[in-house]
Amino acid sequence: MKNDMITGAEALMRALKNEGVTTIFGYPGGAIMPVFDALYDYTRGENKAFNHILVRHEQAAAHAAEGYARVSGEVGVCLVTSGPGATNTLTGVADAMMDSTPLVVIAGQVGVGALGTDAFQEVDLVGLAQPISKWSYQIRRPEDIAWAVSRAFYIARSGRPGPVVLDFPKNAQVSKTEWIPAKVDFIRSYMPCPKPDESAIAAAAELINNAEKPLVLVGQGVELGNAHNELIEFIEKADLPAARTILGLSALPTGHPLNVGMLGMHGNYAPNVKQQECDVLIAVGMRFSDRVTGPISTYARQAKVIHLDIDNSEINKCVHADVPVVGDCKVTLPAITRLLKKNNHKEWRDSFIEYNEQELKRVVEPAIHPTEGPLLMGEIVNVVAEATKGDAILVNDVGQNQMFSSRYFKYNKKRSIVTSGGLGTMGFGMPAAIGATFGAPERTVCMFCGDGGFQMNIQELGTIMEQQAPVKMIMMNNNYLGNVRQWQDMFFGQRKSFTRMLNPKYSLIAEAYGIPYALVSERDQLAEAVEKMLSTDGPYILECVIKEDDNVRPMIPPGNSVEEMLLEIEI
Repeated sequence: MKNDMITGAEALMRALKNEGVTTIFGYPGGAIMPVFDALYDYTRGENKAFNHILVRHEQAAAHAAEGYARVSGEVGVCLVTSGPGATNTLTGVADAMMDSTPLVVIAGQVGVGALGTDAFQEVDLVGLAQPISKWSYQIRRPEDIAWAVSRAFYIARSGRPGPVVLDFPKNAQVSKTEWIPAKVDFIRSYMPCPKPDESAIAAAAELINNAEKPLVLVGQGVELGNAHNELIEFIEKADLPAARTILGLSALPTGHPLNVGMLGMHGNYAPNVKQQECDVLIAVGMRFSDRVTGPISTYARQAKVIHLDIDNSEINKCVHADVPVVGDCKVTLPAITRLLKKNNHKEWRDSFIEYNEQELKRVVEPAIHPTEGPLLMGEIVNVVAEATKGDAILVNDVGQNQMFSSRYFKYNKKRSIVTSGGLGTMGFGMPAAIGATFGAPERTVCMFCGDGGFQMNIQELGTIMEQQAPVKMIMMNNNYLGNVRQWQDMFFGQRKSFTRMLNPKYSLIAEAYGIPYALVSERDQLAEAVEKMLSTDGPYILECVIKEDDNVRPMIPPGNSVEEMLLEIEI
């Protein structure tokens, strides 16, 4: 006996439900209207399966889905129309690809019969998305929907996660098909989780056991692999100091005694310098970004490198691995740990102290405990971090606000930082924070941004207003595109070319959207204002007037080796 015949749009709803989807970020339009019509019955009443969040721009749908995925560990989903609706999501797709975020974008498309005719709002989405996604596919027939959706989610969430784009022509949405559920859990030639090489495991353990100056570099792969406990057991058994990339900051609690700080251009002094002194470098789920290594020709030439990664294409891509360990770090870390000797590297760890003290005295204390002058970004972040006691989720935009907030926030729990690491997407912060409130509704979400990033997706205040999404927005306003201004001052003779901004009255904007707002310009107002923000239910905008020429320190100037980090910046 045949099953009932249903439309492709209805089949999509059933396929999404089968994948455990509960939240969709979207924006309707002509070429996706049959799907939104089917969605109507799935968002209300006894049959409610999905919570659909209407954003105000399709780019924000992708970023919100990213934020949702990053804090929940689930696949983020967005639903948009064809043409500009689809192309507007591509910045988010590229961002998700760079940062290994599981995302499924479903976009409407003109009917198959009209493809290639330059029909209204037609665009070759599959061709556009292929270079920036794990998989892109056009669903031309309704009978292919169940298979395509299951395959999309399998690819997005398995192995090294990433974005998948499904192009959904209108004829496939309205034509009818028999509903037959599908479950894809294997794709020939696709090996999402390679089986670890036992000889590589043994070689890695031997190198670590014989190391005198080992250093672990912790990346987001630990978060993506849910290997937080495995990492801690690994470093504690062999007494291994561990530094974190910006995307891996919450993979290890801030207060852990073996945490030696943040890597990168604006990271901490000690771990950057010590990369050039260690004898064994153990990279776990990180990709050796140029912002971490500086010039490859000068990076860690003295060290034997062990690289643990689930993605074989990352091995030897940037830095030669003496011992590549390909596989899921939730499996490879304990495999190595079992072969490790209990060790003590106190003398090596103590060698970090001098650098930490220099940074504390010359950089950290002046940044978070100033006694005079305008408000500084570091002190604002520090007050919020202290008030939230390391339990909040940090979402930030891109620029100086990103570096200050990442450096001075505190992380006690996993999946606590949502930032645009690889692509550096301004405008990411606000929509990603909206997504985070749906992905982790039980947690406080603090979003730091500059005045530039705040305005890049300012229309999403409408989404926040409608959803009452409890995003605590801390805007640090210096009337500049601060990061570019800093580089102009340092490297372009202080020629501030189009970085100063004329800003609107944010108080009136907040009032228009019905969002509580406060302005802080004096130091003695800050703690009380932060406390009020955190104790107010729902969303809140806290605008902080800050020093215009506050600079992020320390800094590794572009082109410099990592040990040439500057604690002081002379303009």
